[in-house]
Amino acid sequence: MLKYAAILHMEKPELNLEFRAAHVDYLQNLEQQGKIFAKGPFTDGAGGLVIYLADSLEEAQKLAGQDPYVLQGVRRLELHEWKA
Repeated sequence: MLKYAAILHMEKPELNLEFRAAHVDYLQNLEQQGKIFAKGPFTDGAGGLVIYLADSLEEAQKLAGQDPYVLQGVRRLELHEWKA
């Protein structure tokens, strides 16, 4: 599997808490499926990072794009293949 870094830039901080539980639940589900290598917020409040495990860029885009934060426009997604 390849690793993909999803940088989730904060766009609407006023909506962050409203969708946080859905975001956390979504990532926990993917983590249980073995689709997440690492995750966590930036300490400066600028957003967060999720490292997805996927077979292709298309799969990673699908996984990252279905995050409730992204779907609701709370965070802007920037996705890159990550070589660790």
